[in-house]
Amino acid sequence: MTPCFNWFEVVYYWFGLKFYDIVAGRRLLHLSRYYSVDESVELFPTLAKNSHDRSLRGTVVYYDGQMNDSRLNVGLACTAAVVGAAILNYAEVVSLIKDESGERIIGARIRDTLSGKEFDAFAKVVVNAAGPFCDSVRKMANNDVVPMISPSSGVHIVLPDYYSPDGMGLIVPKTKDGRVVFMLPWLGRTVAGTTDSSTAITMLPEPHEDEIQFILDAICDYLNVQVRRSDVLSAWSGIRPLAMDPSAKNTESISRDHVVFEDYPGLITITGGKWTTYRSMAEDAVNAAIRSGNLKPANGCVTDHLHILGGYGWDPASFTVLAQNYKRMKRTYGGKIIPGAMDSAVSKHLSHAYGTLATQVASIAQNEGLGKRLAHGYPFLEAEVAYCARHEYCESAVDFIARRCRLAFLDTDAAGRALPRIIEILALERKWDKARQKLELQKGKDFLETFKSSKNAQFRDGKHNGKNIFSTFVSFLHFE
Repeated sequence: MTPCFNWFEVVYYWFGLKFYDIVAGRRLLHLSRYYSVDESVELFPTLAKNSHDRSLRGTVVYYDGQMNDSRLNVGLACTAAVVGAAILNYAEVVSLIKDESGERIIGARIRDTLSGKEFDAFAKVVVNAAGPFCDSVRKMANNDVVPMISPSSGVHIVLPDYYSPDGMGLIVPKTKDGRVVFMLPWLGRTVAGTTDSSTAITMLPEPHEDEIQFILDAICDYLNVQVRRSDVLSAWSGIRPLAMDPSAKNTESISRDHVVFEDYPGLITITGGKWTTYRSMAEDAVNAAIRSGNLKPANGCVTDHLHILGGYGWDPASFTVLAQNYKRMKRTYGGKIIPGAMDSAVSKHLSHAYGTLATQVASIAQNEGLGKRLAHGYPFLEAEVAYCARHEYCESAVDFIARRCRLAFLDTDAAGRALPRIIEILALERKWDKARQKLELQKGKDFLETFKSSKNAQFRDGKHNGKNIFSTFVSFLHFE
């Protein structure tokens, strides 16, 4: 929903979004349309009718897709493994390997950051897809390369669900200071953002209080409810790898589009871009690798027809099968385990997060007594921790709360309360001793300290040491 405060804005946004509908073509979700002031407030009850002494003239509503980025990310890795890729996380590229002439990259020296062991991996082509860190990898081949990355900081905050109605978000294309601000329903809560400012590249960026306050102030101008700092459940910062083509004649070509570049034979770098175009990015990178290595693949690009693991056979009603066929197991205070219903909230969550593989998670919940929720008010189950350890490369508690589910991003306080139980389950799966469990708890607390919620003061029992493990994925393409 885009609020309009004069009739020019109504016409301008309406025409712009109708063009958006046309461009979408057969992939259009629903037609955009104009809503009167009364209709708008009915759809979005917290929307203010007045802002900066301006009166609302109506809104223009358009439709877009939404996804769970942590689940899609791990789904990509698991899908790649199923179709033949070798997946390795907690792997750090130490150096690149050149051929005897020194003129071509033929592999990389890799360190396992969990064991400390190093090994060589050879490939006909190496693809560097390290996001904001891609320049560091490029410098391993040639220390004099022209940087490609102009890092930008993006801060988001999470608020309770009552700030936005289910299924309807708010976007303001141009605030009073010229920025874009949005407020969207996301995973049962409301996510708001965003900032866009230059930043340094760090392993674990943190949001500044003034950035959080800017977002709160910006959305406050468009709501009829009091926007309180105490309502912030979580706040985090990320780094956008805005890219510039090194071969460009000027520096004005920095954009949000992706760039594919081979500045050293055998090393393809792809950076920039966004989730919306990730398949197109992947196709461009693979095509560049094919040209670089003079490879002869047996098939053309198949991404147009390839579903993410768990997507085959899934439909929006799949959650009803879980609700009908499975029970959740609950622990009672008497030590007994009794069955509980697989309610709609949990079954919908499992279905959306795991697709058709949700039945495996439900089976663990039912058969192994891991059906309890990890945090009050959230649908995440204990069984998911065990499933992610067994099937999704989950090696730490932080992996789960941040990279397999989004609990840390949704509610820092809830994630902190869930940490001990998550570590207890992972300890059984990974055979951790007491020392490792204590270390995992401390790492989890340190990680959650970087999320500036209004409730995580309990985790600030020591100075943040910043010793969080960062995992960079580098893909090696080898065609027979």
